[in-house]
Amino acid sequence: MANCRKMRKLWPFTFYFLLLAAAAFVSPFIVLYYQGLGFTGTQIGLLTGVVPLITLLSAPLWTGIADATHQHRLLMSLAILFGVITTFVFPFLNAFVPVLLIAVLLHTFLAPITPLADSATMFMLADEKEMYSRIRLGGTIGYGIVAPIAGLLIQNHGLRLAFWGCAILLLLGFIVSQRFVYGQLEAHNPPRGRVRTLLANPRWPLFLVVAFTGGAGLATFNNYLFPYMEELGANESMMGLALTVGTISEIPTLFFGNRLIKHLKPYGLLMSSMVVIGLRMLLLAASETPSLVLVIQLLNGLSFPTMLVAGVSYADENAPAGMSTTAQGLFSAMVSGFGMAVGGFIGGSLLESIGGRGLYLVFGVAVLAIVAIVVLIQRHLPAEQKTLPNAVID
Repeated sequence: MANCRKMRKLWPFTFYFLLLAAAAFVSPFIVLYYQGLGFTGTQIGLLTGVVPLITLLSAPLWTGIADATHQHRLLMSLAILFGVITTFVFPFLNAFVPVLLIAVLLHTFLAPITPLADSATMFMLADEKEMYSRIRLGGTIGYGIVAPIAGLLIQNHGLRLAFWGCAILLLLGFIVSQRFVYGQLEAHNPPRGRVRTLLANPRWPLFLVVAFTGGAGLATFNNYLFPYMEELGANESMMGLALTVGTISEIPTLFFGNRLIKHLKPYGLLMSSMVVIGLRMLLLAASETPSLVLVIQLLNGLSFPTMLVAGVSYADENAPAGMSTTAQGLFSAMVSGFGMAVGGFIGGSLLESIGGRGLYLVFGVAVLAIVAIVVLIQRHLPAEQKTLPNAVID
């Protein structure tokens, strides 16, 4: 029994390691690859901006189908394999329109992978769901180990290798994903109107507002932290160091995330992480030197990684019967889809008009204000009563 429990943790841990390691091959270098193809700034903006929009549409669609048909393993397998094929083909295309089309296909297939993995992981953890953060630590380790290796390989062998390295790691992830177990609660609601059923609970729209806010904030760090550091006089080495500090700060937070979940519960941890996100933005707005930014990066582990862990836990805990994967898909769509798309667009406009300092000031105030409003509304909602039907295994 103890060995079985260990394997149920090892398979998801390994999968997240491979998934984020695959991302480490492509994500840091994709804009450089587009620039190498001679694409204009507008074309690159379209290629990078289409990703969150595809996630917004595809993640809830795929995960809803998975819950409705109970074919989670089949859909996960198809998504990963098509992702492997499109990633492998990607570097053979040079013109903008074919690259755009293959990018759309690629991210259409990749969008449901994380929600499906999250849903399976939470089921496999059974009565140890608070250990989810340690499982996701595999992703942080995978990214941290592979990113510098990928940089060296690409430096010596060219940017095409980024896509092939990613494809190989995704293929390994496909093999590991066959060990996932998907548990679905029998639903008393018909497949039609599943999202409407989910949103009938007034807590869910509030949760999705928080997820959207977190995604918008995440976009400002992913896209505009380095331009802001450049405003402050940082060089490329210091920018790389900031990324390293932020990644390392995730390790203790995710390792002890189970204790945070037990102490604060998913909702409390989610809102606490959102407060840290808002304060982190305000601290960035007050920074005068790049060195201060490095210190503020130590808060990364308590902000977005914690928000994602708490959000996945909350979605799993509050999903209606038979809709656990749909719930994860909606959370992913709001963070990585709608939130990041809007945050990226507004952040770019603010960066151009009032600079990085103003950008983080505006977003910091907005995040804290939204958190305060959601908490006030949540307190006036009636207490929730839950029923837990028997589970069936897919």
